[in-house]
Amino acid sequence: MRRIFIMMAFLAAGTFLAAGCESQSATLPDWPWEEPEPAPEPKPEGEWTDVTADYSGMPSYIRVMKSPSVLQGKPAVAYAAIADMSKASLDLWCINDPKLEGCDERFKTPSKVYEETSAAIITNGGYFYADWSAPKFYSMSLAVRQGQILSQNVNYASEDWKTIYYPTRAALLLGKDGKAYSCWTYFSNADGKTYVYPQPAENSWKSKPLQTPSATFPEGASELDAQWGIGGGPVLLKDGKVVNSYEAELFLSDVGCTANNPRTAAGVTADGHLVLFVCEGRNMTEGVAGFTTAEVAAVMKDLGCVDAINLDGGGSSCMLVCGKETIKPSDGEQRAVASTLIIK
Repeated sequence: MRRIFIMMAFLAAGTFLAAGCESQSATLPDWPWEEPEPAPEPKPEGEWTDVTADYSGMPSYIRVMKSPSVLQGKPAVAYAAIADMSKASLDLWCINDPKLEGCDERFKTPSKVYEETSAAIITNGGYFYADWSAPKFYSMSLAVRQGQILSQNVNYASEDWKTIYYPTRAALLLGKDGKAYSCWTYFSNADGKTYVYPQPAENSWKSKPLQTPSATFPEGASELDAQWGIGGGPVLLKDGKVVNSYEAELFLSDVGCTANNPRTAAGVTADGHLVLFVCEGRNMTEGVAGFTTAEVAAVMKDLGCVDAINLDGGGSSCMLVCGKETIKPSDGEQRAVASTLIIK
């Protein structure tokens, strides 16, 4: 009986409320609030714009492209420099740290490198760190200039510094035959050689460390013999396919491969053009968060690259065109770096 009484009371109250609303409908005032704005529809992605003419003195074999305001479905500020490598001169600057031992040579901002080279295009290169107590400066990414190894890809990684892994890391190499390609490399402390691989050692933080890379592991190893090279990671494209091998390369969260960040990347097209890419992030321009490495891989493929790697990003990301900045550095000013790519 109690349950029936409660139900009847509820129904009666509901009937009263409904009747009350209906009885007041004729006296309600006009809607006093503004109608809410409809959710904006995603803007379609436009075409890249050739802005080469904005930079006087640019060689005819280099094009500078500015991205549409929407790229990969999100707000973007990005630039790409595309150089015909049959005519352009490729160079790099890097501290001299060929055995991962550190050196006394100081890092430089891209603008400082421009003062010394007057190069048409300059971007930041690979990863690095400094021991300021010494002080001592380290490059953590491969750099090869005119056949000479100036620095190596770092050859160890750990989450807790108890379990040590030995990852192969990304590089974009230009062989003495003039062909450029992405690959994975490892500097062997055992024999002092740097090996190049067509695929990475498939390490994972979720598994035990694999054996140390060598002349026989992973398969297809060859000793490095390149005219020019820059390291970083992860590999984004290999033989026209998206790879984005950040898991196998054992990148920690500080690189943020799955997060939005400013990015720098380098790639090569099938017809021998070098593509250098940079994008802004971290809301230096309002609403522009940056990209994940997967999104950068897609952009590089759209730009015609068949091979490409990710370089250092975040506050290091910078591209100078004739000495002028293209994006706003997320540190608020240019960061001094261990290496730069140079096109003349």
